[in-house]
Amino acid sequence: MRIAFLVAPEGVEQIELTAPWKAVTETGDIPVLVSTEPGRIQAFDHLDKADTFPVDAVVGDVTARDFGALVLPGGVANPDNLRMNDAAVAFVKEFFEQGLPVAAICHAPWTLVEADVLRGRTLTSWPSLRTDIRNAGGTHVDEPVQVCDAGPNVLITSRKPDDLPEFCDAFVTEFAKTGAVAS
Repeated sequence: MRIAFLVAPEGVEQIELTAPWKAVTETGDIPVLVSTEPGRIQAFDHLDKADTFPVDAVVGDVTARDFGALVLPGGVANPDNLRMNDAAVAFVKEFFEQGLPVAAICHAPWTLVEADVLRGRTLTSWPSLRTDIRNAGGTHVDEPVQVCDAGPNVLITSRKPDDLPEFCDAFVTEFAKTGAVAS
C-alpha cells in the first residue's frame, strides 16, 4: 500500500516524519513524501534546521485515490503552512471523503481544523490546539494516542514526539485493516 506523508516545504518536525516513515517501511508499505512544492523539504529539530528530504509528489499532481492512507507529521510551522495552501487542505479533506485512514501527530491537527473534518471526532494533539479542536467541533482528550472511528474514516492522533511508539503502533494496526483494499 502507498501511504502519503504530507509536509510543507519547511517546518516539519524531523522525528515526526522519520519515525512514522520507518514504521511504514517496516510493514512493507511504501511511504510517499508529498509536498506543496517540488524539490526537497527542510525538516527541523524543534527550532533548529535538521535534514532535507526529497519530495516524491506534489499536491495537485496526486489525489487521495493514489494512496491507501495519509500521515500528517507535526512541527509548529509545518501544519501552519499547509493550512494556508488550498490544494493541501483539499488533499487532506479528500482522504476523509474517500473513507481512507488518516494519522496526525502533535500540531498536525491544525490542517484537519482547516479541512473542516473534526465535527463529532475525538482526538488528541499538542495541548495548545485544544481550543482550535473544540471550535472545529471536535473533542480533545489528553492521551498518548487516540483512535476515532466516529466518522467516514479512522482518525489516529497523538500528542508529541514522546508518544511516537504508541502512535506508530496504532496507525500501523489501523492502516493494515484497510491494506487489503488499497493498492
